[in-house]
Amino acid sequence: MLETERLVLPPRGPLDLPLCALELGCTGHWELLSPPQVSDPPTGTLSHGLPPCAPELQGETEQLFLSSPEWLPLHGVERVAWKWQRKTDPWSLLGLPGAPVPSDLQAQRHPTTGRGYKTDRRTRDGFNFINTNLSATTSLSLRRPPGPPSQALWGNPTHYPFWPGGMDEPTIADLSTCGDSEEEIDFEKDLLTIPPGFKKGIDFTPKNHSTPASGLLSLSHLLEPLELGGGEEEEEETAGRLGGPGGDSVTTATSEPLLVRASSLEDLVLKEASTPMPPPELPKPPLLEQWAIPVDITSPVGDFYRLIPQPAFQWPFEPDVFQKQAILHLERHDSVFVAAHTSAGKTVVAEYAIALAQKHMTRTIYTSPIKALSNQKFRDFRNTFGDVGLLTGDVQLHPEASCLIMTTEILRSMLYSGSDVIRDLEWVIFDEVHYINDAERGVVWEEVLIMLPDHVSIILLSATVPNALEFADWIGRLKRRHLYVISTAARPVPLEHFLFTGNSPKTQGELFLLLDSRGIFHTKGYYAAVEAKKERTSKHAQTFGAKQPMHQGGPGQDRGIYLSLLASLRSRAQLPVVVFTFSRGRCDEQASGLSSLDLTTSSEKSEIHLFLQRCLARLRGSDRQLPQVLHMSELLRRGLGVHHSGILPILKEIVEMLFSRGLVKVLFATETFAMGVNMPARTVVFDSMRKHDGATFRDLLPGEYVQMAGRAGRRGLDPTGTVILLCKGRVPEMADLHRMMLGKPSQLQSQFRLTYTMILNLLRVDALRVEDMMKRSFSEFPSRKDSKAHEQTLAELTKRLGNLEEPDTSGQLVDLPEYYSWGEELTETRGLIQRRIMESVNGLKSLSVGRVVVVKNQEHKNALGVILQVSSDTTNRVFTTLILCEKQPLEGPLPASSSSHDVPYPEDLVGHKLFLPEGPCDHTVAKLQPGDITAITTKMLRVNGERILEDFSKRQQPRFKKDPPSPAVTSAVQEMLRLAQAHPAGPPALDPVNDLQLKEVSVVEGGLRARKLEELIRGAQCVHSPRFPAQYLRLRERAQIQKEMDRLRFLLSDQSLLLLPEYHQRVEVLRTLGYVDGAGTVKLAGRVACAMSSHELLLTELMFDNALSALRPEEIAALLSGLVCQSSGDPGDQLPSTLKQGIERVKDVARRIGEVQVSCGLNQTVEEFVGELNFGLVEVVYEWARGMPFSELAGLSGTPEGLVVRCIQRLAEMCRSLRGAARLVGEPVLGAKMEAAATMLRRDIVFAASLYTQ
Repeated sequence: MLETERLVLPPRGPLDLPLCALELGCTGHWELLSPPQVSDPPTGTLSHGLPPCAPELQGETEQLFLSSPEWLPLHGVERVAWKWQRKTDPWSLLGLPGAPVPSDLQAQRHPTTGRGYKTDRRTRDGFNFINTNLSATTSLSLRRPPGPPSQALWGNPTHYPFWPGGMDEPTIADLSTCGDSEEEIDFEKDLLTIPPGFKKGIDFTPKNHSTPASGLLSLSHLLEPLELGGGEEEEEETAGRLGGPGGDSVTTATSEPLLVRASSLEDLVLKEASTPMPPPELPKPPLLEQWAIPVDITSPVGDFYRLIPQPAFQWPFEPDVFQKQAILHLERHDSVFVAAHTSAGKTVVAEYAIALAQKHMTRTIYTSPIKALSNQKFRDFRNTFGDVGLLTGDVQLHPEASCLIMTTEILRSMLYSGSDVIRDLEWVIFDEVHYINDAERGVVWEEVLIMLPDHVSIILLSATVPNALEFADWIGRLKRRHLYVISTAARPVPLEHFLFTGNSPKTQGELFLLLDSRGIFHTKGYYAAVEAKKERTSKHAQTFGAKQPMHQGGPGQDRGIYLSLLASLRSRAQLPVVVFTFSRGRCDEQASGLSSLDLTTSSEKSEIHLFLQRCLARLRGSDRQLPQVLHMSELLRRGLGVHHSGILPILKEIVEMLFSRGLVKVLFATETFAMGVNMPARTVVFDSMRKHDGATFRDLLPGEYVQMAGRAGRRGLDPTGTVILLCKGRVPEMADLHRMMLGKPSQLQSQFRLTYTMILNLLRVDALRVEDMMKRSFSEFPSRKDSKAHEQTLAELTKRLGNLEEPDTSGQLVDLPEYYSWGEELTETRGLIQRRIMESVNGLKSLSVGRVVVVKNQEHKNALGVILQVSSDTTNRVFTTLILCEKQPLEGPLPASSSSHDVPYPEDLVGHKLFLPEGPCDHTVAKLQPGDITAITTKMLRVNGERILEDFSKRQQPRFKKDPPSPAVTSAVQEMLRLAQAHPAGPPALDPVNDLQLKEVSVVEGGLRARKLEELIRGAQCVHSPRFPAQYLRLRERAQIQKEMDRLRFLLSDQSLLLLPEYHQRVEVLRTLGYVDGAGTVKLAGRVACAMSSHELLLTELMFDNALSALRPEEIAALLSGLVCQSSGDPGDQLPSTLKQGIERVKDVARRIGEVQVSCGLNQTVEEFVGELNFGLVEVVYEWARGMPFSELAGLSGTPEGLVVRCIQRLAEMCRSLRGAARLVGEPVLGAKMEAAATMLRRDIVFAASLYTQ
């Protein structure tokens, strides 16, 4: 029974069986799998399903089981599985299944004429069409497809940049504006009136209707049953019009609501709304928006951690208030400008931005002004964040990192070349922004700020500058986004400034406080220093005679000064110290002169020795034996260091690292050490307060002094920092010291200039104009920041001008417009002549005491005056003058009237109609500028200027106010009054040509033109008309408004750009040399020049002249060194003949370019252009490229090793630029030679890896 019961168990249903159906290939056979391999049956052995020739069985099974239920058995549902053999249909392969349209053709029409001129193909992406013509070579849009992966980092010189942020993209109206070469539409012939396929069209000719107007049916009668939705005013107007005599009255109240017809769907929506919408208001003029917003850092940020509960980055210390404020704005994705004191902690803001970018999975670019600073920042940020890359001219480390460190020049190249890195960019951090004042490289900052796209936020880090708000306002208006300015009020470590006058162990205590930590200037300390110097001078005179000691001592005197100073600092535990010396040679001399000084302990010597061995081990054996390496190693072991541009880069990095560890006690450095990373010292010493800036010797600027002095004081270690100024000779003047220490730092000033690379990069992009780049520069900001206000004023003046009545110029007034223009031109011509007189030597000599002049300014109108005193300032002359005036002048503004007193007649215009008092005569004394004197008469009066000034000053006091004038004053006033009465049109004036001997063409022609205008004015007929005064005032009002409108239009136009003439001249140079065509299109030579980093015209001309193709790689490298060498020198006579010929050929090409520039109007002479080349290191580079060790190069030139390394490194970058340009023009041979030249240069100590990247 048990077995029988097992046999009769009901079978499980199909859903209870653990089976899976598997379709085998395209045969249509099925198999059941147990256990199932997948969870969703059925499956097949074909990865992409059945081929089209094997149809699916879904339709057949639906028809059998669902449409024909008779196939289903009534019982035994477990046996319902059926199986069909597929029937292949090969003919079905000939048909294509229906699919959405993958692309579409769109006709592009000319914006002016409407004619189609090209067709674009657009591909479908979901429901939208994407223009496939968008590419890196045709579009500036961020929606264009990315370029090849190999060009994602650096871009390509042929690629377009991304659209600059804040710049309006061209609209249809802009594109519709016809240019010089565009086609104008002919509205008489080009308009079509008959559509294609039609027999008749629109006839625009007027037709004369035969039906009289009285016979026309009234539209109001036809539509009387309907209400057209008008308002109450319209109903009343209709009723009044139809309810008059002879017309039927209209009933306004009806028993049934009238049918209302809405004019639009919007009206229906408005009627259904619960509250009616108020009528639209007229647009108000935009308010002046404040783009730069100062942030208050005086109050603490109490809710900082409530606003940012999970900060992107945290520090082991509590951030300062200004740092917290900056972080809050970074969280809001705002742009900030942090202008803080040296060592205040600006890097904290940069670190938080980098952390935010990593949190948002975007990218950050940190730019620095110099390559050495980039290497240092790479090490610091890599230790903090890890995912950091470095891009310099010769090094690429982790370019895929989220944070990239680079110089500003590299970022500019990436922007112009359309690098795809810009797409993912969230922050750009500009460090040391005050470097924008650099005359050579400051333009790079402005270019980068202008070219950055809109989605990139900006962080500016700078030392304290007085015009931070102005600079931030420029960037805010540039990008059309707010920029928050955060400034620190004081240094975290206050400074104390001293004067040191000692020069021996006996006088090492002569340290005098000049400026304390509270900013108070101590004159007592200054005079004590002066007395100490005088005492030593008198002792020197008693011992050695009256001969004065040298103001600037030699090496021996410097040695005594530094030994006594360092002994004093060492005894007071004020080491380490940085000594700023403004000469490379003096740095080396001062360090070498302290050979007897040893400041390190034995353990420190051991640490320095091991560090040197580890760092120098990467150099080849001969490089480790270089004289500079051995000398520097000896100095470092004794705690001394030297840091300037002549030191090898690896040695400078060793000095910096040892200094940061506190192992270098005394560092002699130039001012470049004050820029960049936070390496403070306990004390800063200034060897001198004067420097050579490349043109002349001058005192240190306040900004330079503050930047270097800011290295004193270690935060958290020192309560105050010490700054010492050495007084080797006499003590500097107190005023000079006060100005240097307490004066305002230098303002951020624009160094924007036009370069050929900039012009070509913008000309190759149709949508960008060079004029727009110039408009947006910081140099144009003062004149462009009021553009909106100018536009509003122009609109108001246009409206006002339209409301004015036209003057009547009929009859005798026919020459009224000419009369007005003659008078204006005469005034302008006389003003020009007078300015030339005031600028001439003879003209200023004639303005001596006693000279009678005619004065015209806001207070006096053609009044006589006599000069009493002339200032001695040659740059800004001031003339103290006694002037005639009324006894009791009318107070308050004169009422505006059209009386004849405001209308100039010929006698008023031709002569200087003098002021004559109508009542009692009085006098005053005023200080006049040269522009206040309109005429220098031939009359001289004998006056005692000092006595007159004393009497006038006394009578200005209240108790002497009623005293009568002195006889000297009375005599001078009476004499001037007599002259005014005798010469109503003015006394005879000095002739600029005959009397003052001004033979300039402008003066002579101006005098002739003035006499001609005087004749025309005397012969005018309009002045005889009784309507002349009224019509003249009407004409003058219109002319003044029109003149102001012309001035505003000029300010808003491109013609007001300061650099526009130079731009046209440079474009003419490019056109002459064949870089652009007549329409401004960049040709092949221009595209090659875009790939060059410097000397773009000279390198391109050398390439197209085949001046380099016949030379060997080492010869090419040697010749190109003349374009990058910074030190002057003679190439020597030992050069091969090919190099001598090559040098002459390079100079010939440069001379030809210079001549073209001169012919096109540029100011640079041919000699100056050719003089930029320096072939002093040709032999050095030639031998280095041939494989000579660096240790043997020292005997070939006296150039410091650091400058030689810098020259070779820049030369390798130039070779890579030429290699890319050769590939662009299809010169594989030249490209291979440039690659070989770069390989020859890149070796040994010159390209030793930076210690910061290890």
